[in-house]
Amino acid sequence: MNLADPPEYRSLSVIVPVFNERATVAEIIRRIRAVDVPFEVEVIAVDDGSSDGTDKVLATLGDSTVRVLTHPVNRGKGAAIRTGLAAARGDLVLVQDADLEYDPQDWPKLIDPILRGKARVVYGSRFTGGRLNMLPLHWIGNRFLSLVTNVLYSSTLSDMETCYKLFDRRIIEGITIESDRFDFEPEITAKVLRRGHRIYEVPISYAGREVTEGKKITWRDGFSALRALVKYRFVRMDR
Repeated sequence: MNLADPPEYRSLSVIVPVFNERATVAEIIRRIRAVDVPFEVEVIAVDDGSSDGTDKVLATLGDSTVRVLTHPVNRGKGAAIRTGLAAARGDLVLVQDADLEYDPQDWPKLIDPILRGKARVVYGSRFTGGRLNMLPLHWIGNRFLSLVTNVLYSSTLSDMETCYKLFDRRIIEGITIESDRFDFEPEITAKVLRRGHRIYEVPISYAGREVTEGKKITWRDGFSALRALVKYRFVRMDR
């Protein structure tokens, strides 16, 4: 693919995996609707078996630009993204968490390298942005996993685990996502890198929350991510 001659993009699909985010999901949809981007935007909110009333909030938010899909039981973030990808129609695909840690006002930063023909995959890095609110153990874990990624895949990423990932749809169309949980992040990164695609990083803001505020990822997920990085480095890349 010739990066010097970028294709014309007309639409953006935003996949919002949601699990027990009753307090924040309406606000994230409001922020999404407020972003000015040069595309038609479709939002696919995937309620991953929420049990806190999130489904009732989402029922009031669906319209011509926001589609709500539902898992009857909780299956995990990776499974929710997989459901969203299957329904996405946009030329570009972006993952947006529903917990307000990531600000949709950063979308233009992610989109800019693609419009300028510099990249087909862009990650938002929390470690080069203007604000960082992250617990020390999470900081160490994220930096360690990025280091392992760089060693195994000869990359130069500062934030492999970022939830802000933007893709040219054609880059990920042939990739089968197997992960059901948070190991989606290392799996998609590994498979993109092994297919020879460079990942461009841009600085983003980040407002991390704690477990008491609803943060769901734990240290156990770090071990799953490490296993995924090793696994997808050495498996055959026929899918």
